[in-house]
Amino acid sequence: MQPAADTWRCDGSLHPKQTKHPFDVARQGYVNLLPVQQKKSKAPGDSQASIEARQRFLAAGHYQPLQALLEQQMRQLLGQSDTAANWLDVGCGEGCYTQAMAQIDGIASLIAADISKPAVSTLAKASKAAGQLWYQQPKEGAAQTAVYPLVTSAAHLPLRAHSVTGISSIFSPILPKAFAEVLCDTGYLIIAKPDSQHLASMREALFDSVREHNSDKFLHKLAPHFTLLATHHVSTELSLAANGLADLMTMTPYAYRAHAEKRQALLELSEHAPFNTEARFVVYVLQKQAGK
Repeated sequence: MQPAADTWRCDGSLHPKQTKHPFDVARQGYVNLLPVQQKKSKAPGDSQASIEARQRFLAAGHYQPLQALLEQQMRQLLGQSDTAANWLDVGCGEGCYTQAMAQIDGIASLIAADISKPAVSTLAKASKAAGQLWYQQPKEGAAQTAVYPLVTSAAHLPLRAHSVTGISSIFSPILPKAFAEVLCDTGYLIIAKPDSQHLASMREALFDSVREHNSDKFLHKLAPHFTLLATHHVSTELSLAANGLADLMTMTPYAYRAHAEKRQALLELSEHAPFNTEARFVVYVLQKQAGK
């Protein structure tokens, strides 16, 4: 790819006729690299309602302890190298965590990838307003990280092999082979997942039967490619008024998995008194095995 402010062009090396296919940059600042054949629905990924709910919820600081832990781990890993990193935030969503990553020293380019076009558009607009897109000159005092918002499939990342230093996957699918392919040797992978008892009281109120999160079930799939360096747990108590509770339900799978009657009953209760629950997360730090 040859990135430019208005159109990206592939170099034609993978096409039988050396055709240099163009990909227009949307006015918001993202590039759509998702082929039609990779879509499983007309509008894959998060809905606009889910995106807006997550923006409000995270802006209120409810998951701040998780964000702080992620930033701490990234700074620690990047501080071990003198070379600026190319970082991939896969399943970036609307970009709350991505925008925080863009403030971390040591990242030269930050590729934000998600299959949801509305989500990536939201991130691109915020990055553009901050002067952080790859074609913008950083504003005085702003971070030097160049952000590349891409609509793409995590299973078919349009990235050169061994081209990124690190990957973050926050509540997103885990794809061991795809991640290992684009990571450089000894590159890092940071994964955030719901921990055991995450939002337990809320799930108990919404479902007749509650299945516990098995957060580390994917680790054995990563073992052929990655070494687990560390596991961190973080939790935070939530006391939510009706609006905050509604946003939390909308931004999670509970929005469509729970019965509408139970959702409504829980929201009506929160109109009279805050609903209390606990958010619990687990963060895994892994490193790619050399030669894998």
